[in-house]
Amino acid sequence: MTTVSDPTPWGRVSEDGSVFVKDPWAESGERFVGSYPNASAEDALAYYGRKFDELVGLVDIAEQRMGLPDANVQAITQELRNVREKLSEAAVVGDLGGLAARLESLEGGLEQRRADLEKARAQARAAAEQARRAIVDEAEQISGVEPKRMQWKASADRMQELFDSWKTAQREGPRLDKATEDELWHRFSHARTTFDRARKHHFTQLHQEHNAAKQAKEKLIAEAEALSSSTDWGATSAAYRELLERWKKAGRAGRKDDDALWARFRAAQDVFYAARGADNAKSDAEMQANLEAKTKLLEEAEALLPVKDVKAAKAALRGIHERWEEIGKVPRAALHGVERRLKAVEQAVRDREDERWKRTNPETKARTEGALGQLESSIASLEDDLAIAKSRGDARRIAEAEAALAARRSWLEQLRRTARDLR
Repeated sequence: MTTVSDPTPWGRVSEDGSVFVKDPWAESGERFVGSYPNASAEDALAYYGRKFDELVGLVDIAEQRMGLPDANVQAITQELRNVREKLSEAAVVGDLGGLAARLESLEGGLEQRRADLEKARAQARAAAEQARRAIVDEAEQISGVEPKRMQWKASADRMQELFDSWKTAQREGPRLDKATEDELWHRFSHARTTFDRARKHHFTQLHQEHNAAKQAKEKLIAEAEALSSSTDWGATSAAYRELLERWKKAGRAGRKDDDALWARFRAAQDVFYAARGADNAKSDAEMQANLEAKTKLLEEAEALLPVKDVKAAKAALRGIHERWEEIGKVPRAALHGVERRLKAVEQAVRDREDERWKRTNPETKARTEGALGQLESSIASLEDDLAIAKSRGDARRIAEAEAALAARRSWLEQLRRTARDLR
């Protein structure tokens, strides 16, 4: 609310109704401001005093606006200047000198405010330039990455973010000088263009590679599907392994296409492996039945032990062999065990046959009987030597003869047992 001033100390009214105001700039110290006929001097001064208060009100408003954070210093300065220009000729009555001093003080504050604002604007421009340069530096850094090392999706997103930040800075931030603005935009634009060209080249090349990989994998699928009905389990399994190695080397056709292509390739393999699995299951069942049959034959063969009748054992074993071969394959894990058990029976029969042969061999019998004759003759000769040694009382010869006789009589007993066995 504007305060009403007292104009009385600052003006006078002459007898003819003319109103004067004290003017520090007038040579006479006062100047005529107007007349207020048919009114008292108090009313005349009050009228022109209200006019002065209107000027004071303008200054009050300007002072209040100066205290606002976003004050328009230039507009306030112009408003105060307008008030100052009116003081020398304004038709008002009041403390013109005091108001002028107040205007001077306010204008001095505006100068400081103007300097502070300029400093703040300079700092804001410097900060804005630094922020713009950071945007440009990062854009150039991204565009300078080697294509093989570039993370294209993340880099493209970041480039867009940088561009959005640039536009926001232009729209909402302080303006830079034209030379700096042009230099930074040229660098930023060049970095974006370089990145976009490299990205386009990369994805064009990638698209070509994907197409080549897709065509190669389509051919591999055709080969896999052609093999799916094969029953040559070993050769076809090897062929599928070779196809899988070629598949790995064919490259990528893109995630969506790769998943669909692999599903088709895998489906063709599954047809073959399912058929092979079913055949293997059938073979496994057959081999398990064969194992059970051969186990019964082993029990029959092992019942021949110990061998008492070699001829009968050999005949029985021949029959077991014939049935063994007719039965067929057994599981690989059990193969060594059943063959080892059968070979053990065969070896026992052979050992028994060899033993029998040795006993019945004529040559062996002849050698044994010859050795018996020689031992009996040697014993008789030693008995004569013992008798002579005893007649002579030769203790040394007696001991030698007795020792020799004991050894030969032991050998003789062994040969006689062998001869009995041979007979």
